Amino acid sequence: MKIDFKGITAEELSFKLNRVKLKPDDKLDIKPQFSRQVRKVTGNDKLNFIALSVKIESTEAEPKPFDINVTLVGVFEVEVANQNEERNFVIEGTKLIYPYLRSAVTNLTASAYISPLNLPVITGPIFPEDRDVYAFSVDSNKLN
Repeated sequence: MKIDFKGITAEELSFKLNRVKLKPDDKLDIKPQFSRQVRKVTGNDKLNFIALSVKIESTEAEPKPFDINVTLVGVFEVEVANQNEERNFVIEGTKLIYPYLRSAVTNLTASAYISPLNLPVITGPIFPEDRDVYAFSVDSNKLN
């Protein structure tokens, strides 16, 4: 499998400050929600887009000091021979985009003059559905 990373763009960067009153002993649970979309270009099977998003939204039940919505889109040219290689590309492409997403969230919160939010460093697959495939692909590589 050959992956050629062509670039990345921000599809959405939004920040909204919420006037949430917290007591000094209150613990804040941010709970970022991640999502991903994979798209192919019609007429060019090699050109793929991976959109990686993170959303943090305040609710009455779980108030948060801000709402954030960030979506970054990575552009890839990839040659895959089978469905297993395609899934591995999606996992690897997601891992490649995630540090940019972390940086965008940190910069967005810092630009709003609040304490910068640093999403956790994730070294393996982000999405639960990728973990079984990743474990299999890593283990099968050890056999070679």
